[in-house]
Amino acid sequence: MKVLLCSTPATGHLNPLLAIARMLVDDGHDVMVLSGSSFRDRITAAGARFMALPGKADFDGRDLRAVVPELAQIPPGLDWLRVAMERIFVDRIPDQYRGLREALRAFPAAVVIGDDMYFGALPLLLGPRAERPAVVLCGTSFLHCTRPDKAPAFMGLPPAESPEQETAYGRIAEAYDAAVDRPVGLSLAAVLAELGLAAPPWPLFDAVVRLADTYLQLTVPSFEYPFAMPPAVRFIGALPIVPDQAALPSWAGDLDGTRKVVLVTQGTVANHDFGLLVAPALQALAGEPDILTVVTAGGRGLDAIPGPIPANARLAPYLPFEWLLPRIDAMVTNGGYGSVNQALSFGIPLVAAGLTEDKADVNARIAWSGAGIDLATNAPTPAAIRQAVRTVLDAPGHRRAAQRLAAAFAAYDAKAEILRLLSQYGGGGHVRSAA
Repeated sequence: MKVLLCSTPATGHLNPLLAIARMLVDDGHDVMVLSGSSFRDRITAAGARFMALPGKADFDGRDLRAVVPELAQIPPGLDWLRVAMERIFVDRIPDQYRGLREALRAFPAAVVIGDDMYFGALPLLLGPRAERPAVVLCGTSFLHCTRPDKAPAFMGLPPAESPEQETAYGRIAEAYDAAVDRPVGLSLAAVLAELGLAAPPWPLFDAVVRLADTYLQLTVPSFEYPFAMPPAVRFIGALPIVPDQAALPSWAGDLDGTRKVVLVTQGTVANHDFGLLVAPALQALAGEPDILTVVTAGGRGLDAIPGPIPANARLAPYLPFEWLLPRIDAMVTNGGYGSVNQALSFGIPLVAAGLTEDKADVNARIAWSGAGIDLATNAPTPAAIRQAVRTVLDAPGHRRAAQRLAAAFAAYDAKAEILRLLSQYGGGGHVRSAA
C-alpha cells in the first residue's frame, strides 16, 4: 500500500513520523515522506521516499528564531502564542496544502498520515470525503481539544476542581479568545477563503482533532486529562524509539550503575539558550556525589553550554535514547512531549521547567499525573532544580506514579494499532480533487 506521511519540518514532529515510516517500510508498504529539505537524509535513511515541501512550508524548525525572528522579542504569553500560530502555522497552510496535492499526484496514496500541526491537511479535511484518501493525524503534543472546564490550551491549567475554578478558567478563556483564537481565526479564514473554503467552526488546533478520520494520540489515557474525547481520538501509547540515530558516546562506560543518572535536556526547539535549564541544572547537581549528570544538546554544539562543566557531568550533541533511557534514574526537561512520553514509558520520574510552545501544558500533566514536579517557570534556579531532583530520586511517590504510567504504556502496541488501522483504510479511494 502507498502511504504518504506529512511532517511539519521540526524534529519533535518528524521523529514520530519517522518511527511510523520505519515500521511501515518493514511491513512492506511503499512510503513517501513530505517534509523540509533539511531532513532529507534522515527520511531516506528510514527507507522512505522523500519529497520537499514547497515555498514557505520548507523551513528548518530546529531554529524557530530564524524562521520567525520576532518571537525572540516576545516573552512567553498570549502575544507569543498568537504570533507563533500565525507565522509558523497559518501562513504556511497554502504551501503545505500545495505540497500535499503535488505529492498525491505523484504518489497516489491510500492513506495520508500527518503530525497534528501539519495544518496543510486542513483544506483536504474540509473538502468532500469521497474525493480524498483517508487522513490520519498523530498527536505529537498534548490533546488539543476544547475542555468542559473551559480552560484554554497552552496555558498550563490542570482540570478545574471546583465551580469557582471553572469560573476563573472561563475568564481566562475570554481573554485567550480575544488575544489568540479570534485573531488567529480571522487569519485562518482569510487563508482558507483564498482556497475557496469556509473556516471550520472550531479553533485551529481543535479543528484537526475533530476533522481527522482518525487521530492517534501518542500517549496513554492516564497521561491525559479525563474528559469526553472526540470520536476520532485513539490512544496508542508510545511509538518505538528510532534506533541508531546517534552513536554511543565515548563516556558510555561511565553509566556503570555506581551513581544515579540524571538526564538533562532542552529538546531540539527551545534550546537556543542553554542558560535557561541546562546550565542551572549542571550547577544544581555539581555537588551531588551520588549523581552523574548527562546532557544532550539536541544537536547544538557543546560550546553553546555556558559556564564550567562539572566533573560529574557528561555531554553529547545527540544521544541514542534506546540505549540511554533504560539507564536513567530521573530526567530534567523543559517539557518536549515526545521525550516526556518516552521517559514515562520507562518509568522515569521527571523534573520539568518550560513555558514556551506546548510545554506549560505538557509539564502541567506531569504534575497532575504525579510522575514528577513542574517548576512552572522558564528559568528555574539551581536551588529549585536541586531540591526537585533530590525529591524525585529519594522519595518514592513520583517514581511509583511514573512506574504506573510505564505499566499503562506497556499495555499498548503502537505498531500493531497503526498496521490494523492501515488495513481498515487500505481499500479507500485515491483523492480526485488533487489535480
